[in-house]
Amino acid sequence: MRNLAYILTIIDMVVMVLLIITVTLQNKSAGLSNVFGGGGVVTTRRGSDKWLFYATIVLGVLFAGISLTIVLLNR
Repeated sequence: MRNLAYILTIIDMVVMVLLIITVTLQNKSAGLSNVFGGGGVVTTRRGSDKWLFYATIVLGVLFAGISLTIVLLNR
């Protein structure tokens, strides 16, 4: 079980780095100024922006699932 937890930890770190990259590559126009009333334009995601959005969701779910699995294996 220790080897499996070690391998999952490495995979979790790779997923974490990919998640950080996809979050930082998101659209820059959705900043804090839009929270307080700026930017009332609603647009749809297209092309690479849509791909990054879905990749961020998938990587987030993978990261949470692998992390939970590691915790349960180390009990």
